[in-house]
Amino acid sequence: MPTTDNYGQGVNIASLTDAPDADKLATDIVNAIAQRSIMRFASASARGATLSGSLAPVEGMLTWLQDVDRLDLYDGSAWVTVSVGNRTWTTINLASGFTQNGNSNGTLQYRLLNFAGEDSLQFRGAVNRTSYPSSPPFSYVINSTALPSSVRPSTLRTVLIPCSDTNSDRIALKLDVQTDGYLQVFGFASSIKPPWIGFNGVTVSL
Repeated sequence: MPTTDNYGQGVNIASLTDAPDADKLATDIVNAIAQRSIMRFASASARGATLSGSLAPVEGMLTWLQDVDRLDLYDGSAWVTVSVGNRTWTTINLASGFTQNGNSNGTLQYRLLNFAGEDSLQFRGAVNRTSYPSSPPFSYVINSTALPSSVRPSTLRTVLIPCSDTNSDRIALKLDVQTDGYLQVFGFASSIKPPWIGFNGVTVSL
């Protein structure tokens, strides 16, 4: 009769009194260890297709999703994110009238992060604007091309961002991170024409 491993993980170990069966021996060991290791899947849908029926996930399972570089834990009812892999910064293409490295704060870029199991979008850098119309519009869209769908929030996210107090009656503007992937900044006026607008440390939930 098989016994279990000394660590209490439920891995069956064949007994010398069991009937010889190399295939069953190998299968029992491999299947038991695989579900207790970090399993790798191409995507969440591939994971769902594999871990179903008799192979349904159990509490404590860990998986790595290769398409999003993410480590997930099954908590007994759902998959929750444990961490994400290295997220590189991606430069944002700017709309006409804006240039990079405002106030020497670097290029405006974004990256995907994960905080406490929730995907988030983080920005860094700043933009310049050397001239405005005498009566500028109340808002400007900063990026010329939309952010990828993978980093667009599920609902509108509104946050404050800093701006120069030179040629501006205020030192903060409103940023809307829109569901269509565009970044719209509000608060401009004839007395509010800041030469730079900052994004360092701005993070919104997806």
